[in-house]
Amino acid sequence: MHKLIPLPHRKVICVLEKLGFKPIRQTGSHLVMGKDKQRIVIPIHNKPLKPGLIRIIIRELGITREEFFKLIREC
Repeated sequence: MHKLIPLPHRKVICVLEKLGFKPIRQTGSHLVMGKDKQRIVIPIHNKPLKPGLIRIIIRELGITREEFFKLIREC
């Protein structure tokens, strides 16, 4: 199993786009991406996303860590 490390928001957005998510709106520094009725909020700050937040995003996506890291390598 891969260890979660801080990732830039651009890589996480790339993974979401590969899974079919599209930007819905951006309010300030938070981008809301959606697919069907599922919504995910990505904070866009000048620092990487912490492992805890990445873990929550993976859980909300309903995919495994291995699937997530496979998509990360493709970005």
